[in-house]
Amino acid sequence: MTTVTSNPPPLILPPGFSRAAASLPEKDLRRFDDAVTRLHAVNTRLWKTEDQVRAAGLPAERVADCKREIDQLNAERNALAERADEVLGALGGAAQADTPLHTETLASVLDRLSILTLRIWHSERASDRDDLAKRRVPALHKQRDELCAALDSLAADVLAGTRRLPIPARYKLYGADEAAAMEITPSPRLVRVIAFGGLSECGKSTSAEFVRRTCGAQRFKMGYLLRQAAARKGLADPYALSPRRQAELLLDELNRFADTHVDTQLITIESVHDEASIAELKHLMGDRLRIVYLDVPFAVRVSRSGIVAHAVAAKDEIKMSRGAHRVAALADHLIDNSGSITELRARLRRIAAPPVPAKPRTTTPYGLGLPGPVAAATSDLIDGLRSYGRAVHLAALTGSPGEGTWIAGWSDLDLLVIADHSAADQIGSAVSHYQQVLGDAASVGLTLATPGELLARQLTPRVAFALHQLQADRPVLYADPLLELPHITTDELDLAAVRELPQVILTMRRLRAEAGPGQLRQLYKHLVLACRLLLRGHGTWETGPDRILAAASRLPGLPAFGIPTLTETAVAWSEGSREQALASVLPAVDALLTWYADQLAA
Repeated sequence: MTTVTSNPPPLILPPGFSRAAASLPEKDLRRFDDAVTRLHAVNTRLWKTEDQVRAAGLPAERVADCKREIDQLNAERNALAERADEVLGALGGAAQADTPLHTETLASVLDRLSILTLRIWHSERASDRDDLAKRRVPALHKQRDELCAALDSLAADVLAGTRRLPIPARYKLYGADEAAAMEITPSPRLVRVIAFGGLSECGKSTSAEFVRRTCGAQRFKMGYLLRQAAARKGLADPYALSPRRQAELLLDELNRFADTHVDTQLITIESVHDEASIAELKHLMGDRLRIVYLDVPFAVRVSRSGIVAHAVAAKDEIKMSRGAHRVAALADHLIDNSGSITELRARLRRIAAPPVPAKPRTTTPYGLGLPGPVAAATSDLIDGLRSYGRAVHLAALTGSPGEGTWIAGWSDLDLLVIADHSAADQIGSAVSHYQQVLGDAASVGLTLATPGELLARQLTPRVAFALHQLQADRPVLYADPLLELPHITTDELDLAAVRELPQVILTMRRLRAEAGPGQLRQLYKHLVLACRLLLRGHGTWETGPDRILAAASRLPGLPAFGIPTLTETAVAWSEGSREQALASVLPAVDALLTWYADQLAA
């Protein structure tokens, strides 16, 4: 007795043809397997849709939907057959122009075999209630056996060069013109899309909202995109269409949005519950689409949701019926979201803003123009950091040494070290010794960050600016050749400037209240930093304190600063004329603080 499964059987290729196909190069064999598997899946869907459109009492709008789907599936069927024939063309032997020509291509035979396989399955399912179908089953099996034998024989003849195949192009037209049947491709402006999948209460919406808030992504629900696309095409029910057609509708809608919102670099899609359609969308988009599956144990999802377990289970059942759980097998990133929110956000930041290989320009401390004793001490420090091996990833002096404005006795040595957390104590000891060797020559300010913190973009504005400077070819003292860093855009720095400025102003106001000769250096540096941040907000990027202060004095409504140069102020600091220099700096500080207060009051 034949056992009939509830799902259509796969397409089984005859042994002779399978051996012939196995001789193809590995890449071509994969392309062939993909084309034939998809061809059989399309034929399965086509059979189902044609059955649906024949149903009695079907509303007119559903008939129209089915007709559109049938046209789309037929176009896809022909395209897949042509793709398979293109690959199988490599099987042809040394056939001559007078070699006998076969009436159809190998893929045409495979298409017939696919249809015959489905006909047998449907007939066997109907045999219990339909005597005619039952009598046809043996004849259908005989047809299949004969077709398989003929396909084996044809493949052998083609390999031997004793049989030619016709040109595989079918030149089918579906729609108004040939362009209507062309495969849709991502718009050049569609940069990056993240699709979130998972079962109920797994954190899809929370994750998408975090990416929107921190990375500026545009957030969409998958159902919304499908409904919008369906409305444009006059479709009543997009979910009745094939997965391929749904994917094309989704991509078309994403393209439309990207083309009209050119500043959007990242889009998120939620509620990915159908593994077939998202697999087709991945096929169309490639690496521009990253599928993220959030995996959370049932008990954890129930406790986080605040609703009863059977309600979560009911929602899961609906999603799993659509294949939501099978999206995990397609995921580019499988995230266990049963841990902390800190871990989740770190993973999301890496996915939304992937790191880039860092190839910073390296130099020696002497190449930064530092005084001999300072350069020698710095060189010894870098040698010591190198001795810790791969635990240390980068060491650089940021700020004035990189800008060529470092002044002994005035400027700090702002040291940025990227290293594993396990090396923190050793690095702290090395920097403490470095400060002892320097003595009064300079004060060292250490910023120690781990690679994970940077790649998760847990950055202060100053660290973000330092990394941006490294991207702009500012030299470093040491860098691991395999180092990866986040790419910092000017837009991110503009936002960082907005966030940092209030703290700088508050500190300036405190220093002004405590103003005395001892605060000259800090007041001057905060004045320069506040002006640098204000200029960034106005789209002006300047380096060097003198140039920054001069440019800031041209901001709307801000009076010109009558302030000594950096060199003059530094000399006054080191030679004991701090009171006179402070008297010149304070009016500029007061003018800026007054202007800032007035701007916000307005």
